[in-house]
Amino acid sequence: MPVSVFDMQSLQHLWGTDELRAIFGEEARIQKWLDFEAALAAAQAELGIIPKAAADDIAAHSQVGDIDITAMSAEIRRIKHSLVPVLKQLQAQCSKENGEWVHYGATTQDVVDTGVALQLKDFHAVVLRDMKAVGKELARLAVAHRDTIMAGRTHGVQALPITFGHKCALWLDELGRHHERLLQAAPRVLVGMLAGAVGSQASLGPQAAKLERLMLDKLGLGTPAISWAPARDRFTEYANLLAMIGSTLSKIGNELFNMQRNEFGEVEEGFSDGKLGSSTMPHKRNPTSAENLAGLSRPLRYNAAMMVEGMVQESERDGIAWKMEWKALPECCMIAGAMLFQAKNLLAGLKVNADVMAANLDKMRGYLLSERVMLELSARLGKQTAHEWIYEASMHGITAKLTFADAMRQHTGLGKLLTDDEIRDLTDPAGYLGECGASVDRVVAQATWLA
Repeated sequence: MPVSVFDMQSLQHLWGTDELRAIFGEEARIQKWLDFEAALAAAQAELGIIPKAAADDIAAHSQVGDIDITAMSAEIRRIKHSLVPVLKQLQAQCSKENGEWVHYGATTQDVVDTGVALQLKDFHAVVLRDMKAVGKELARLAVAHRDTIMAGRTHGVQALPITFGHKCALWLDELGRHHERLLQAAPRVLVGMLAGAVGSQASLGPQAAKLERLMLDKLGLGTPAISWAPARDRFTEYANLLAMIGSTLSKIGNELFNMQRNEFGEVEEGFSDGKLGSSTMPHKRNPTSAENLAGLSRPLRYNAAMMVEGMVQESERDGIAWKMEWKALPECCMIAGAMLFQAKNLLAGLKVNADVMAANLDKMRGYLLSERVMLELSARLGKQTAHEWIYEASMHGITAKLTFADAMRQHTGLGKLLTDDEIRDLTDPAGYLGECGASVDRVVAQATWLA
């Protein structure tokens, strides 16, 4: 009976996808171990270290379908070793003579860590694909709403007008940097290992370096300069990069969550027939997609922090910190992958209420244009005097519940200085968008990674 949210039939869709579960499931983990053993044997045969017949026999039986996982698990519990029971079953599948060459010269951590690198290689392709899908949705929204005016907010309250396209372009620009980081990290992270018990490669003979390179080439992984068994920065870097990506997606989810509040109503996530918001309030349409996206990054960040803890190793290697990775890293990948999948769907179905955005701009009754008026008058009055006059007019107007335009008309100095046409022009949000449109155009044009 599943006890994890990653595996419960009722909850797993919130925490992963079938594709991700296939990459990080137990069968996949074991298959990567067997891929290591097959590649090791093939490389050793090419170098004349073991008979070719043995390598062929090992490769022919390096299939997870030939492994009795129930028996393997029982044996793991009996002998207290996570890999040897798999090796024993692989050996038994081969002829007696050929089976003797299984796992020749390698150590358990070589197999397990290289297996994880192979899983990450599969996952990396999925992440790059899904980041591009999210990026395309953001680019689409940025272009479509390049000129859709809305209130920009700082410290939770309205500040100056921006466009929704500008907001989406900012998210796209940030995601693009994450995409670049993923590409840069790949050569450092997607690296295997054949180092032996203490990293000296003494068990691998005089061709150790050549053997390691040949084996890892067969697996499509990079070759390290030295053992990285006690150097966990590779996987830790990747986990924390996923945490950064998750934090960006969480920010998007949180923003869209808040923009769906009834008091704002500026966007709506896709609604499907039968979607239910409450067991007791039939009217509700909850922002569940944005809500889930905003929340998932929290366990992702904590798992990434656990990976940092795993960097503190004893001597040439130990299992105290190493085994924490077996939990933390797959969960980082599952959650980050789920977030990308959900973000793409959320953005694809997002409804933007431009009319509500425009209406919300009027809630401040023009005061969010105070900066524009101040700067415009600075040339006539001087910046400090202009600031003082606008401040006086604003404080009086807010207290007296006046519009910003009327507050300026009632101010002794401003009322004489500005005509009605000037006041109308200066309090028009569309006239104070700065470089919003140009910024959108620039970000979209530079997003060549979406091609």
